[in-house]
Amino acid sequence: MIELNFVYVALTAIIPIITGFIWYNKAIFGGAWMRAAGVSDETLKNGNMPLIMLLSLVLSVLIAMSLMSVTIHQLSMFSVFGNDPTLKDPQSANSLYIADFMEKYGNNFRTFRHGLLHGSLCGLFLVMPILAITAVFERKGFKYIAINSGYWIITLGLMGGFICAFA
Repeated sequence: MIELNFVYVALTAIIPIITGFIWYNKAIFGGAWMRAAGVSDETLKNGNMPLIMLLSLVLSVLIAMSLMSVTIHQLSMFSVFGNDPTLKDPQSANSLYIADFMEKYGNNFRTFRHGLLHGSLCGLFLVMPILAITAVFERKGFKYIAINSGYWIITLGLMGGFICAFA
């Protein structure tokens, strides 16, 4: 069986906050993002930052948990056998099969590099199109899409790498 370390899942949820502080800093992309998003310093100051940060952290935990199924391929095996009542018996054929499989292949592709790849691909092929569709309807430009998509591609890559290697 895979034993997941939920402390690392929680730590992974901090990655979007850290990368956001760097990415959206005015010296990096913050100023360009503000212009592309049509927001001002006053608009940003009016927000309830403790609430925004708390919600961001909670939502980032959900993202980290979702990335487990994308980056840890062994979890797919458990979804196939999930409702099998014989798994409660450690001597059943399926329990023995899973134990043997995990002994042989349980650590395959459990590296930061592998998780980085899959997390980045999620950003590129899932998040970027979603952001782009939304931005098109909001009448936002390419720069807005590029800044936000770039943030999520890098952030999900780092989160995927951390989850895959340590959780």
